[in-house]
Amino acid sequence: MRRTLLLLTAATTALVLTALLVPLTLLTRSHAADRTTAEATARAQWVAAAMGPTLHSANERAGAEQAVESVNSPSQPDTSLVFADGKVIGAPTAVTDAVRLARAGRAFTYEPPGGGRQVLVPVQGAEGGTAVVQVSLTNRELYDGVLSSWLTLAGIGLGLVLIGLLLADRLGARLVGATRALAGTADRLAGGDLTARAEPQGPPELRSVAAELNHLAARIDELLTAERENAADLAHRLRTPVAALRLDAEGLRDAEEAERIAAGVAALEMGVDEVIRKARKPLRGVAGVDLAAVARDRAAFWEPLATDQGRELGVSVPDTPVPAPVPEDELVAALDALIGNVLDHTPQGVGFRVSVRASGSAVELEVADEGPGIPPESEERGSSGGGSTGLGLSIVRRTAEETGGTVSFSSGGPGAVVSLRWDHHPGSAKSSPSGV
Repeated sequence: MRRTLLLLTAATTALVLTALLVPLTLLTRSHAADRTTAEATARAQWVAAAMGPTLHSANERAGAEQAVESVNSPSQPDTSLVFADGKVIGAPTAVTDAVRLARAGRAFTYEPPGGGRQVLVPVQGAEGGTAVVQVSLTNRELYDGVLSSWLTLAGIGLGLVLIGLLLADRLGARLVGATRALAGTADRLAGGDLTARAEPQGPPELRSVAAELNHLAARIDELLTAERENAADLAHRLRTPVAALRLDAEGLRDAEEAERIAAGVAALEMGVDEVIRKARKPLRGVAGVDLAAVARDRAAFWEPLATDQGRELGVSVPDTPVPAPVPEDELVAALDALIGNVLDHTPQGVGFRVSVRASGSAVELEVADEGPGIPPESEERGSSGGGSTGLGLSIVRRTAEETGGTVSFSSGGPGAVVSLRWDHHPGSAKSSPSGV
């Protein structure tokens, strides 16, 4: 934008200056020629007036010759006195038709074919007929000083262009700075930093955009706060029926059954508390997590249940840390949802594998099983082919997308593969805007 503004200013200024300076240079050239011609005419008239009284006899021509020679100098145009008999004193010259015309008593200016200009003034009363004073100007003498005037005009034009570019650069810097500041604020908002606000600067239009962006950020913050409070309130209401379940479990006569149900109720209570905690916690940036460590930990957690169902659990994880741009709790929830889907929706005895791969700045988590595959409708939120809520894969998709990653589902013969991939460094990830 800044470069475009500079180019536009340079082009516009150049066109305007061209439209002004070209006629001005032509006028300067014409003015120089007219000024030199006027000086030559004055010189010729002075010589004619001075020589006229001395040309009444042939004896007086010697004095006239000395006077004409004194007028000629290296720094002055050539001056000639042409008598009626063709004799010339002063600068040598030919008797041309212009000289013959001047003998008729007419003073005029003549431009010969070879270039330059001649001023001819008749001298009446000379012996033997009218004499003619001729002042010859070369092109160099005629346009003396034009080059310096053109250079001065060119310098003025260049100075004006530079001033225009400087002003355009300052204006462009102001516009670009204000635009980049707006883009930076929008990027922070997209990254989950709802405290980001734009400082109104620049032209009125950008100030208006900054004000509207701040208003939008405040409105989003209000809506998300209300959503988080509603989620926390809803989770809090679940505590009463959960407490009733715990009391019922404690009242069972079968101690083993009571312990099993109490453990499930305790896990449910922990889940409700976690929902409340996440709903209440402030939004934050994403800290990188070791994807390999989480994969090993969750595989070890689910391994007893997999063994109980006769499943073979394969784990392919690098020994070195694999940073991933996602909060640890959300990654754990997504991986648990994927492993839980395998355990719940594939026949017992079907094996599955948890893999972690890193390539450059890209990291990938993959859960693959040897079951019948994923029904197409299960990829939609709230849809399930096994009687569940159908939110498991949706949670996985949301976890990936809200942290700048992608998720892919593939199924077919045999088995299903779910892959989460992040193609950037951990520090560049965006935080979840909801925190729920």
